[in-house]
Amino acid sequence: MSKYSGQNLGSLSPAEIKQWLDSFDTVLTDCDGVIWVDNNPLPGAPEVINRFIANGKKLFFVTNNSTKTRPEFVEKAVKLGFNVTIDNIISTAYLAAQYLKSVGFSKTVYTIGSTGITKELDAVGIRHIGIGPDTIQGSLADTVASFVPDPDVGAVIVGFDEHFSFVKMMKAASYLNNPDVIFIGTNTDERFPMPDRVIPGTGSIVKAMVTCSEREPIVMGKPNPHICEIIRREYDVDPARTLMIGDRCNTDILLGKNCDFQTLLVETGIHKAKDIAKYGQSEDPAVRALVPDVYLPKLGDLLPYL
Repeated sequence: MSKYSGQNLGSLSPAEIKQWLDSFDTVLTDCDGVIWVDNNPLPGAPEVINRFIANGKKLFFVTNNSTKTRPEFVEKAVKLGFNVTIDNIISTAYLAAQYLKSVGFSKTVYTIGSTGITKELDAVGIRHIGIGPDTIQGSLADTVASFVPDPDVGAVIVGFDEHFSFVKMMKAASYLNNPDVIFIGTNTDERFPMPDRVIPGTGSIVKAMVTCSEREPIVMGKPNPHICEIIRREYDVDPARTLMIGDRCNTDILLGKNCDFQTLLVETGIHKAKDIAKYGQSEDPAVRALVPDVYLPKLGDLLPYL
């Protein structure tokens, strides 16, 4: 357990920061808002990540973004200057496909999402339908009457879908009306980190499906501890010597707390120091759990100590 709580890492002495850096062997980091924003690396982030790897620390990008496959994440990361391979990537699309494979799933998946999900399903030999635009044709009554459910659908996966529509909600909820159909949500991020506008996140779509289907999904992404089980099983990490880095207290930091990892918040995305102070003053233990061990304005601030 960390001896820090809501501490500004920059306020520590160089010796204390060095001791902190030596306290973990494995680093898990979020991507959007932590190491890059859109297609631009954040200042100093590639150098810090590459220094972690060069210093022998196990490193994983743990992303709730379901729109890309792991090879596509690698392509983007390498282009932005990060020295990573497919073994460094853990994505929710990959986790969803692996989950279905692990339970011996052999039916069809109705997918609300993108090719990031369907390519991962293809990789494990699982059939899928639903990808792409699907809107009302003619009247609503005509659209409802023309829908013939596929009897082979045994799971619904809900991820980020720029084509999410009333028709897709109707179809997914109809499949989920059967309690034997597995309901998977890739993540519950409410919105994307953008400076001057609100971009609805996957969590907004998942919530809509929860309301319509009157069911709760199995969530693959942060802060669900499903990721912890995968990492512990596949990569033999010690939770006490693992650091989770993120920009969201309610996903990244909470994942760290759920998995007994150390936690670092960077202020280049959603949550800031003022949020940490507010959470720390709460009487609710669930809210206080959102407080990271330490925080920094940006990941690049670690570079002088590595």
